[in-house]
Amino acid sequence: MTRKLCSEPDCKSGARGKTGKCIAHGGGKRCREPDCKSGAEGKSDKCVAHGGGKRCREPDCKSSAIGKSEKCFTHGGGKQCNEPNCHSSAQGKTDKCVAHGGGKRCNEPNCKANAQGKTDKCIAHGGGKRCNEPDCNSSAIGNTDKCVAHGGGKRCNEPDCNSSAQGKTDKCKTHGGGKRCNEPDCKASAQGKTDKCIAHGGGKRCNEPNCHSSAREKTDKCIAHGGGKRCNEPNCHSSAIGKSDKCVAHGGGKRCPNCIDWIDSRSGCLKYDGYCATCFKRIFPDDERSKIIYTHTKEIMVRNAINSNFEGFVHDRPLYTGNCDCSHRRRIDHRKLIGNTILAVETDEFGHRGYDQKDEEIRYDDLYMIHSGKWIFIRFNPDDNISKVDIDDKIDKLIETIEDCIYRIENDENTELLEIHKLYY
Repeated sequence: MTRKLCSEPDCKSGARGKTGKCIAHGGGKRCREPDCKSGAEGKSDKCVAHGGGKRCREPDCKSSAIGKSEKCFTHGGGKQCNEPNCHSSAQGKTDKCVAHGGGKRCNEPNCKANAQGKTDKCIAHGGGKRCNEPDCNSSAIGNTDKCVAHGGGKRCNEPDCNSSAQGKTDKCKTHGGGKRCNEPDCKASAQGKTDKCIAHGGGKRCNEPNCHSSAREKTDKCIAHGGGKRCNEPNCHSSAIGKSDKCVAHGGGKRCPNCIDWIDSRSGCLKYDGYCATCFKRIFPDDERSKIIYTHTKEIMVRNAINSNFEGFVHDRPLYTGNCDCSHRRRIDHRKLIGNTILAVETDEFGHRGYDQKDEEIRYDDLYMIHSGKWIFIRFNPDDNISKVDIDDKIDKLIETIEDCIYRIENDENTELLEIHKLYY
């Protein structure tokens, strides 16, 4: 008996039941789930995605068994890849798994990835189901309608962790999920198709001569050579941090929860439970980690010298009053109010080379809005990158300058609203 073919033009699949269409074109029994247009599987009223057909016999697996086997693709069901020692399932009408070139491939020129779903494109080129969040072009993960960033796919099972679980594990990379680096005693995750983490040479490397750093994002360069996403601030060449479009100096990356709303907020650090080091030390002074933060920095040397010679200086506290909206909260390394003048000492380690010059100018304006009296700033560079003066001699000069400023303030000799004195720039 001749098989009845689907009535759709150029379709050679068989028509299902009393319909003139194959399953792909709407024939046969349909899934009873609302708004689902897939065909019902076997004697059930559901499609594979909604639980129809024979299920995989592996414990806690809800995927469908493939063909005449009792397992899903993930657990080795269906036709197996014919590559030696490969236990993955062959894809489509090929004898290979996806990793060995099986299944339908993306039709973009020079792309070797497999096409996703019923499309002719891989995920990177727009194939497969997309995330349903507005303006998001990422692919939806698993049986969800969301991408990883918007909560799709399997999530990490650690308490209060919203990251996605990696690979066949129930953990995100941070909590130990996914493939790990095979170097002894290394707990970092392996990158790409390699068995190494970035530090041990895994993943794609920067193509600059003699550079051993890893290439970032979809580029062939490391961050230092211009790879990865860049900060979108005008004339800024730094790299954007995390999922943001900004570098650290311009507010990118994950911010410290204590100062996230401050205009000069700092990046949070996993080492300090997401807080910046300064806020962590202030909020958790008895934590063992707080006892070693900044112990040997030049700023602490300056603080100790100031405290030994003067009284009344406030160290590293945000400046705001109970009567303002507290939207600025600018930090000052050391400050003291004398009459109607604030004497401020800033320890500019590394000459503040990484700071945005425009923001530095705006910073003075913000501080003046909080205290509209007079200001004297002493900008002190403790490093020897410009001058070759010994640090002890530099601090002696700083103390001398502070004494001179205090004398001038107490004798009303500072007539300007703002004075800036730079030492060793």
